[in-house]
Amino acid sequence: MATIINMPRLSDTMTEGTVAAWLKKVGDKISEGDILAEIETDKATMEFESFNEGTLLYIGIPEGETAPVDSLLAIIGEEGEDVTALIAGNEAPAKEETPAATESKKEETAVATPSASLPKGVIIVTMPRLSDTMTEGTVATWLKKVGDKVAEGDILAEIETDKATMEFESFNEGTLLYIGIEAGQSAPIDSLLAIIGPEGTDISGIAENYKTGGTTPTAAATQEAKASPATNITLSAVEGQEASADGQRILASPLAKKIANEKGIQLSQVKGSGENGRITKSDVENFTPQAVAAPITATQTVTPSAVEGQQSTAKPYIPAGQVATEEIKNSQMRKIIAKRLAESLFTAPHYNLVIEVTMDEAMKSRAIINSVPDTKVSFNDMVIKASALALKKHPKINSQWKEDAIIINYHVNIGVAVAVEDGLVVPVLPFTDGMSLSQIGASVRDLAGRAKNKKLLPTEMEGSTFTISNLGMFGITEFNSIINQPNSAILSVGAIVEKPVVKNGQIVVGNTMMLSLACDHRTIDGATGAQFLQTLKQYIENPVTMLA
Repeated sequence: MATIINMPRLSDTMTEGTVAAWLKKVGDKISEGDILAEIETDKATMEFESFNEGTLLYIGIPEGETAPVDSLLAIIGEEGEDVTALIAGNEAPAKEETPAATESKKEETAVATPSASLPKGVIIVTMPRLSDTMTEGTVATWLKKVGDKVAEGDILAEIETDKATMEFESFNEGTLLYIGIEAGQSAPIDSLLAIIGPEGTDISGIAENYKTGGTTPTAAATQEAKASPATNITLSAVEGQEASADGQRILASPLAKKIANEKGIQLSQVKGSGENGRITKSDVENFTPQAVAAPITATQTVTPSAVEGQQSTAKPYIPAGQVATEEIKNSQMRKIIAKRLAESLFTAPHYNLVIEVTMDEAMKSRAIINSVPDTKVSFNDMVIKASALALKKHPKINSQWKEDAIIINYHVNIGVAVAVEDGLVVPVLPFTDGMSLSQIGASVRDLAGRAKNKKLLPTEMEGSTFTISNLGMFGITEFNSIINQPNSAILSVGAIVEKPVVKNGQIVVGNTMMLSLACDHRTIDGATGAQFLQTLKQYIENPVTMLA
C-alpha cells in the first residue's frame, strides 16, 4: 500500500522547507534508510532519509521549490500502483488534476490545442511555474538551439525564478523548431517558451498566434549595447553558477555544485561526462586534483593573492566610473534570519548594559590549563562557563516572556552563535553549568565544525535559554546583539585589548575585554541585568572561583 511522505518539520522554528536536491527519482527503488532528498530549513540544509521501502511513485515538490510543513513531498509504494486518488486528496480543492497534469505544470506545460491548429507531433512548451510564488521567469541560458535534436530528459534551458535558477528539462522528444524567449529575457508563466516537433515541420503562424507576454529588446537597443559599453552594469547572480578561465559558463547539476562547494573543488577543473559536458555528481566525487595542478618552477613567484585567485571564481572587470551591482538571491536561511531578528527587535524592548572586564588572571589561568596534555580551552569557553554559573545565581536572566506569564528556567542551556556561509546558526550546549571547561571547549569545537559543514541535527539547535555571540576573534572590541528569542538576553563578547589601566593608584599595562548584555525589558529590569554582569565579571576576573 502506498505511503504519503510529507514535508518534515526538521527544526522547532521551521514552518516551510525548500527541496535543495532530490537524490532519488520517480521509479527508483527505495530502501529504509536511503536518503531521499536534501531539504533546506531555516537553520541548515539536511539530508532526509526514508523510513519506508518500495518504489518512488510521485514527487510532489520539485528541486528548488518551497512548501509549508506537512505538504505532500512524495509517495512511496508498490511499483505500478495507482496513486491518483492520494495525490488528488492532498491537493487544494480548487485543483482537480491528475498526477500527470500536475507534473506537467510543474516541469513543462504542453498546451493542448485542437489538432487542426497544430501540425501532427508539434508540442507547445510554455514558461513553467517552478515555484509557489513565481509569476514570471527569466531564461538564464539556452542549452539547446533551434535545429537541435531533443530527447526526453534533455536539459532545454536554465530558468531563473523568484527563488533560484533551475534546470528545465524536456518531457518530449523531437527537434527544437522555435525559441520564444531569448536568453536574458523575462516573461510571465504560460508564455510561449519553445516549440518542439518533427524536423522540417512548418510552424509559420503558430508563434504569431500565441501571445508570449514577454519583452523583446529593440534592434536599436541591441545595436547600442554592441557598439559601446553600457553606462550601468547589472550582474545577476545565478545560484551555484561558475565560470571557467575563458569566461564560458560551466554546466553542472545542483548536487554536483553542492558537493564541489563542500569539498572545495573548482568546477572549472572537472571534466563533465553528462550531456553537453555537464558535470554530474560522480564526476565531482571521482575528481583527482593532482592531475590539474601545474608544477611550480624555481623561477615562479607565488603570492597569497595569486593562490586565492586560483581558488575562487574570477570577478568581472568593472571599468572605473561605471556603476556595477550584484543581486544575490536570498536563501531560505537568510529569509528566516531576517524574519526572526526583525520580530525580536521590534517586539522585545531591547536595552544594553556594558561592562569592562580585566583579563590578566584569566590569561594566566588559561595558559596553565592548556599546559595539560590534550587540553585546549579558549577565552570563549571561559566566558561560557562563567555565564552558566552566573545564570544559576540570577535565574531571571535565564527567562522567557509569555503574554500571561514569565517562565524562569532553572536549567542552563547556552546557545553559541556560529557564522556559516548562508548566515548564522546557534548550536546549544545542554546543561552547560554542569560541564567542565575542557568539555565545553570540545563540545563547541565539534558543534561549530559540524555547523559549518551543515551536519548539525535539529535537536542540537533547540532549547537554548541564553545566547553568547563572540566577535573578539575579528578584532571587534564592543558590539550589541539582537536577542535570540525566546531567550530574554544575549551576551556580546569583544576582543581582549592591551591598554593602560589603573591598579592601586598606578597606571600599568593591562588586558581588558568589553561585555555587552542585551536584555528584554519585559522580563529583565536594569538592576537585575547589572547584578548578573557583576557576578559574571567576578568569575572571569578570578577563574579559580568557578571551581568553588
